Amino acid sequence: MFDTMKLKVLFAVLLVLLPGCIEEGADTSSTSDLDFVPMFNGTYSNVTLNIFQGENLQNATGTYSITIMLNHTAAPVHADNMLKHIVAGNYNMSTFHRIIDDFMIQGGDFENHDGSGGYAADWYGYCGGQSSSNQSDCQQTSWTIPDEADNGLKHFPCVISMAKTSQINTGGSQFFLIPDDIEHHHWLDGVHTVFGHITEGCEHVTTISQFLTGENNDRPVSPVVLYSATVN
Repeated sequence: MFDTMKLKVLFAVLLVLLPGCIEEGADTSSTSDLDFVPMFNGTYSNVTLNIFQGENLQNATGTYSITIMLNHTAAPVHADNMLKHIVAGNYNMSTFHRIIDDFMIQGGDFENHDGSGGYAADWYGYCGGQSSSNQSDCQQTSWTIPDEADNGLKHFPCVISMAKTSQINTGGSQFFLIPDDIEHHHWLDGVHTVFGHITEGCEHVTTISQFLTGENNDRPVSPVVLYSATVN
């Protein structure tokens, strides 16, 4: 029988993270066809997320640093998008608005800090999940990025993956980190795009995933703030 925690995780995945299947006529164009100027031309880049728990850094109950190696070969658009958000300072003072023990911690909504906002850092040829050749017809807040979920990277412990809506190609700025105390989240493979792995501080992801949340939601009772993100 499933225990309560497994049921909670499965329910959360079905409601929020898992997108629908690709329907007939859906956009399946390759990211290799996209025309964008990458910020980084190598295979891997490294970024660090600096986090505190509490109302402010001065009175924080805990501080944590997590270093991530982004994979620009397997997920060129996702890695580039993350780098550009960081360089622009978009993630600074954003929150991890959603945490689920034995599953993941999710952040990156620099607009509304509640999971309802965020958009791509650059124009990658997609507007609200639809392929578009006309950037001028798309408001910046509707910029999204194409899925790269078929890149062979899996949802094992200590990876970073892209959060999105239930529709394809709707990633923008939100991401989730998987802790080190779980097994393979295989049901996410081929659906969400893994675009890097944690090289330092994965134990902090596990710690944060165990923070107390509200009774009827996955929002941490005490704020978990990404106060700075840097390119190493």
